[in-house]
Amino acid sequence: MNKSIRRLATAFLILYGLLFIQINRVQIYDAKRLIEDPTNPRVAIEAFGASRGRIATSDGVIIATSKINDLSDQFRYEREYPYGDLYAHITGYTSFNSGSSGLELTYSEELSGRTPEQLADNLYELFASDPETHDLVLTIQHDLQTVAAESLGSRNGAVVVMSPLTGEIFALVSSPTFDPNLLSSTNTTTANNVRSDLLNQINTPLISRATSEIYAPGSTFKLITATAAIEQVNFTLENPVFDITDAYIPPLTIRPITNYGGSECGGSLKEILRVSCNTAFAEIGAEYIGPSLLQKTAERFGFNETIPFDVPTATSYFPTDFGKELSVVTTPEGESTGIPIVENTPLLAQAAIGQYEVAATPLQMALVASAIAGQGNTPSPYLVKEILNHKGELVTRTLNSIWQQTMEASTAELLREGMKEIVDSGTAQRLAINGLIIGAKTGTAQISSDEIATHAWVLGFAGYPESLPSVAFTVFVEADSAEGEQTGGRTAAPIAREILVQFFEINE
Repeated sequence: MNKSIRRLATAFLILYGLLFIQINRVQIYDAKRLIEDPTNPRVAIEAFGASRGRIATSDGVIIATSKINDLSDQFRYEREYPYGDLYAHITGYTSFNSGSSGLELTYSEELSGRTPEQLADNLYELFASDPETHDLVLTIQHDLQTVAAESLGSRNGAVVVMSPLTGEIFALVSSPTFDPNLLSSTNTTTANNVRSDLLNQINTPLISRATSEIYAPGSTFKLITATAAIEQVNFTLENPVFDITDAYIPPLTIRPITNYGGSECGGSLKEILRVSCNTAFAEIGAEYIGPSLLQKTAERFGFNETIPFDVPTATSYFPTDFGKELSVVTTPEGESTGIPIVENTPLLAQAAIGQYEVAATPLQMALVASAIAGQGNTPSPYLVKEILNHKGELVTRTLNSIWQQTMEASTAELLREGMKEIVDSGTAQRLAINGLIIGAKTGTAQISSDEIATHAWVLGFAGYPESLPSVAFTVFVEADSAEGEQTGGRTAAPIAREILVQFFEINE
């Protein structure tokens, strides 16, 4: 009898031990899996209705927070974006049915208080009434973001303003935009209807034109062609000198490349930058640089690479295949230059002036300006400066870093000199501001051969005399058939000027 009791007691102890192990495995090791399981509706409701950390600008303006939800029995909290569409493409949104975007997605664990460190704390999970969320402090300046959005207005396009030395993003605007409050509503029917409407709009307001779309950069790409000319084939700002002409016919074609408005231009590198001379830059790309060296230079600026950033970005593109080599460029005396003539040399000539298949995000072109302004190095851009815990204590701080070693400092200095001439007496004179040293490059990109509408670009840098530039910028205005032909100098430069006036707090 005693033997049977001992056996039964042993069996119960074994079963109890197994039960204890299973309970702890579920609570400790499977907690994260259960929390993230999309088929667990209770957990999904609790997660969406929980409080999330705040997102604030560098000057302390709260742009995302959580408020008590008095209108829903299911969700305790509702996400709130006090400035509506102004920061939509930065903060993103968090939706019960369609998930999250922007910083709400990238930093979801920190904002929701569910980092791996917190999930590993079993006592915290058992007894905390609300997650101990983290807050994000951004690099964005609220007043500058506001002016950038107001200056761009109702035009489709984008603005990027950043530090060329640190990579901090001071303003990031995309238009058209949307109200993230509606997508984050705890009224899921309303949120779904709003999202469906936004997805059906032809102007794609959910997509950030600053970071997630690529466009022909037009003549702004000539800065990259100029960099290749200086570093790969020893151009200076004064030599060589190109003939003044109204057309350039690349090898292997009879179709000429012409200048804006049928004008004539030529001269030194400084002069052809100042007037944005298509014929000279097309010739430089086709007959002085060649496909491999131009591709190499573009990639040192970040083309064909993924930009390291806090929100997803599209990859800017420079073509990698212009066909096989057919011959080489020769001098008038019949000597070989070593520059290959390839099957698609005529398209290479177009690529050298930012046409053909070349395409870039406005963020990418702001990085081009930053490399030139910042001694030749392209910084890693970032939006999140600090992460704070619920007590306001620092958890992490983003460190400045170099993304690409793009060019020699001496090359950057030459390009800055050339870009200053563009503002002083060239295509970007509408940017000039008394007391500031400003350099820029304008761009106008035709979207198709049978369409008059053009993209308008301007990128550049600005700072005080006798010091390195303190800001780099890009303004992009998307082609609009109703507006017809837009140019970087007439359309984009005045927008950039308003932004610079705000940044430097200039009273006019």
